[in-house]
Amino acid sequence: MAKKARKAAGGTPAVNALTAAGTEFTVHAYEHDPASASYGEEAAEALGVPAGRVFKTLVADVDGELTVAVVPVAGQLDLKALASAVGGKRAAMADPAAAERTTGYVRGGISPLGQRRRLRTVLDASAADHATICVSAGRRGLEVELSPSDLAELTSAVLAPIGRA
Repeated sequence: MAKKARKAAGGTPAVNALTAAGTEFTVHAYEHDPASASYGEEAAEALGVPAGRVFKTLVADVDGELTVAVVPVAGQLDLKALASAVGGKRAAMADPAAAERTTGYVRGGISPLGQRRRLRTVLDASAADHATICVSAGRRGLEVELSPSDLAELTSAVLAPIGRA
């Protein structure tokens, strides 16, 4: 993987955070189709990466606290498992406007990195099965590839089985 040291490599808060941390990563850009039904599946197809290695960033409300869930695009988020992973009782998907306002990103481009306000984060345990995974780099049509351990470290993520097929 090549380390991208220039802001021009993506210029998003996520890319800037990775650069500042000295983390090895690769930025992948593709032409986003606004008519696409699934941002994550579109990314996997455009990049030629198996859907199990491309992870989507979802924001949920766990007992009144916004929480980030990072799960494979090929599956779904198990809200009960997410709540359990952070010691909560109930979880529901967050209001999209609240998710955008809190993270500083738009839907379909929310990255677990470089958020306006750092939220507690849970990374699906399946990420550990891969040397690298792809997550949003902070805008539609831009992904960043990095090791799951680096992502977990930079986001202080808990690894837990929160995805389901």
